[in-house]
Amino acid sequence: MTQQPQWGINLSRYFIIPQRVILAIMGFLAILNAYTMRVCLSQAITVLVIKRNVTNEDSDVAICEPDDLDEGVSTGGDYDWSEQLQGLILSSFYIGYIVTHIPGGLLAEKFGGKWTLGLGILSTAAFTMLTPLAIEKGGSDWLIVSRVLMGLGEGTTFPALSVLLAAWVPANERGKLGALVLGGGQVGTIMGNLLSGVFLDAYEWPFVFYFFGGLGVIWFVIFVFLCYSDPSSHPFIKPSEREYLAKEIGTIGRNESLPPTPWKAILTNLPMFALVSAQIGHDWGFYIMVTDLPKYMADVLQFSIKANGLYSSLPYVMMWIVSVGSGFIADWMIRKGIMSTTNTRKVMTGLAAFGPAIFMVGASYAGCDRVLVVILFTICMGLMGAYYAGMKLSPLDMSPNYAGTLMAITNGIGAITGVITPYLVGVMTPNASLLEWRTVFWVAFGVLCVTAVVYCVWASGEVQPFNNAPIQPRSVDFEAEERKTTAFKSPEYDYNSGSTGVHQRTERSS
Repeated sequence: MTQQPQWGINLSRYFIIPQRVILAIMGFLAILNAYTMRVCLSQAITVLVIKRNVTNEDSDVAICEPDDLDEGVSTGGDYDWSEQLQGLILSSFYIGYIVTHIPGGLLAEKFGGKWTLGLGILSTAAFTMLTPLAIEKGGSDWLIVSRVLMGLGEGTTFPALSVLLAAWVPANERGKLGALVLGGGQVGTIMGNLLSGVFLDAYEWPFVFYFFGGLGVIWFVIFVFLCYSDPSSHPFIKPSEREYLAKEIGTIGRNESLPPTPWKAILTNLPMFALVSAQIGHDWGFYIMVTDLPKYMADVLQFSIKANGLYSSLPYVMMWIVSVGSGFIADWMIRKGIMSTTNTRKVMTGLAAFGPAIFMVGASYAGCDRVLVVILFTICMGLMGAYYAGMKLSPLDMSPNYAGTLMAITNGIGAITGVITPYLVGVMTPNASLLEWRTVFWVAFGVLCVTAVVYCVWASGEVQPFNNAPIQPRSVDFEAEERKTTAFKSPEYDYNSGSTGVHQRTERSS
């Protein structure tokens, strides 16, 4: 572990909040910014496209009357984009998002999560602010390109954060701090929907992209100053916290002590398959809601711009509350020995899949009863918040050493649904009718239930064998090797040393 500079020790006295909590807060704000930039187009597209007057001769499908929360429903904009093209535009973000997941995880594991996360968010912010120019100069084609480039930047977010959390958060704080960080997705969706509705009602539509992109740039500047990849490299962490984290987690020597990623062991691991399955189910349901709920509110329920932003955000308020609360409950159950880590993750994941599946379909049968529809969608997304104390923490449980890679694989494969679902919704709802949307929700019901069953049968919350792969150092220190060989021969040698930390503890020359 490197020597902490004296100026850093002096500066650390001015920080009341522990640095691991500061990192968690900045991680929360990173995801918050990422989601506001991602979802604001879902609101903006309702005022960009020409509004279609939908008629439906099917007597089973009610035509909802416009609400009167404000001056009325948006008449739309100047762009004649079909439902299929709108679906392609909304899904194009995830084309780039998938590509940088695994590279982002590998880079974060090798060189640290700070710059991998920071530069990813910064590039996303830049392309967000360029979105109005892309639309005005190149229409849908340039918009799709800009969204793909945004996805490339944002794809590193979750893998880099997994590496940062594994380096900073002890196992006994993982539930609450992990849920806090991952809860930024819900708060970002709330802000993205709510503020977009307000801004679109009060200003021209480009303001939405300038505002959220600008927040991303401000976050980057603060993050670069405050946060570091691990405690041992942080110059102004309190010495007491540095020692505590070194004891609980261990120290990191990335280039010297991180062995090559055990790809075969990871990709043939049964709990890993279960984790990927749950991620696909979560993302299928979540992306339908986060990407297309504003369109459902506008096209089917005929909500006005301001009302759309408000009611589209309410489900994510509940989701955030449940995600944070479930993190505390999960930690408590594990700490008190009420359930094992494995069973806790399974219970939370099951609650987060079966509940939303039921209430999502139920909302489609509530017809034009706007109050009931909003309540059912709010319960639906609230229950989905339990995912963040369930399968979302499994990469950290299964392999602290390779949490970034596991998160990259699962989140990357899950993100494929982000490409499929918005486009599929556009294909399945050419008339934007209630009956067409009901079919969309039944498909989501099936995906959520099947994937949750797979997870509940085969998932694991225990450290997997591939986590402690043999270390192959780049250069050999013969004296150190002799000491290690002697230690291995000794019956007192602790073969599990470092198994709960980010890397196995190794002797390092100072």
